Amino acid sequence: MGYRLGARSKMRLMGVHPRMVAVVKRAIVLTDSDFTVFEGVRSARRQNRLFRKKASQLDGYHKISKHQKQSDGFGHAVDLVPWIDGQPRWEWEPIYDIADAMQIAAEELDVPIRWGGAWIKINGLNQSLRQAQADYVQRKLEEGKRAFPDGPHYELLPD
Repeated sequence: MGYRLGARSKMRLMGVHPRMVAVVKRAIVLTDSDFTVFEGVRSARRQNRLFRKKASQLDGYHKISKHQKQSDGFGHAVDLVPWIDGQPRWEWEPIYDIADAMQIAAEELDVPIRWGGAWIKINGLNQSLRQAQADYVQRKLEEGKRAFPDGPHYELLPD
């Protein structure tokens, strides 16, 4: 433990809602796996590019992402990616470690957060995040829908 945010991560938090920033800053101290803030605020153009690549379900124009500036002028989402051997890596074990730290930080700071790994509010959850993610995927399969687990994604929820 004892990681800290690098200069690039701090820069990527610019324009993100202060409550989300506080949770991220607390989580980096709590986590067992280092991470980078891979994305904070996105433009509509960037969001649309991700949508066209099937990396997002929101087009950025008709369906606005929480990464885009909201009515209060802040982005309400971040993507936190494991930082392993000097590189961002999308591996589930450290993603779960980061999610656990975000859950603890969100609860400590009383900031409601939704995790993209299972698309649920993680505050006060009565099961592990691993199990919540497995349940989400199973539920989508049973509904005949495609699951879209986005482990690095966190978004601020209204109080």
